[in-house]
Amino acid sequence: MPERVAVLSDIHGALPALEAVLAEPDVATADLIVLTGDIAAGPQPVEVLDLLGSLGERACWVGGNADRELVKARAGKKSPIDVSNWAAEQLRDDQVARLAALPPTVTLPVAGLGEVLFCHATPRDDEEVVLVDSRLDRWAEVFAGLPAEVGTVVCGHTHMPFTRLVDRRLVVNPGSVGMPYGGAGAWWALLGPGVQLRRTRYDVDAACARVAAESGFPDAAAWSAEYLPSHHSDVDALTVFGPRDGR
Repeated sequence: MPERVAVLSDIHGALPALEAVLAEPDVATADLIVLTGDIAAGPQPVEVLDLLGSLGERACWVGGNADRELVKARAGKKSPIDVSNWAAEQLRDDQVARLAALPPTVTLPVAGLGEVLFCHATPRDDEEVVLVDSRLDRWAEVFAGLPAEVGTVVCGHTHMPFTRLVDRRLVVNPGSVGMPYGGAGAWWALLGPGVQLRRTRYDVDAACARVAAESGFPDAAAWSAEYLPSHHSDVDALTVFGPRDGR
């Protein structure tokens, strides 16, 4: 049973943000690093996947909707998102195969928390929306059929960090490493024996310049200028995502 687990979600191919988080002492010394999806869809997909691959068995990978969409884009089913189509064409065949094989959920025991289910959006769907203020019957719907022994669910997808109780079950969203909504920096979570929501601050201006210089994506400068500084607030994101949780 791992004592300390670092959870990184929604990296979205942002290499400087990922490097900053991996340099954190609590991440470097964690027993396990769990990646909860949307890993490579962004301006530096190959580099991000290679860096995460170098972690070997210290990393546990879970798939997200953007990872699935990269695989589909590579097979010819284009995404409406330009950076995803570009990223899909950059990946090596072994990287596409790895993304295609990612499980939708992983359940692991974590010290102090018991059985923890890790997923991207919800345990049953990789693009459903649940939010910190979603109503309880919505949570009951998306958790239907979840084993009673799962006392904690860790999800991502909406890029906003939160913790809340849902009928005695703890829900954790670590926020986004590469496309944060609500505050600049790379957001992640540390589990065991409790839960800590963490933010790694780094030089965002330098990161934007680096992405623009190093990525071959034609709109890399605009992408990094929009997402790395957290141009979109949590209020903006809740306004957009709110109707998608059935409220």
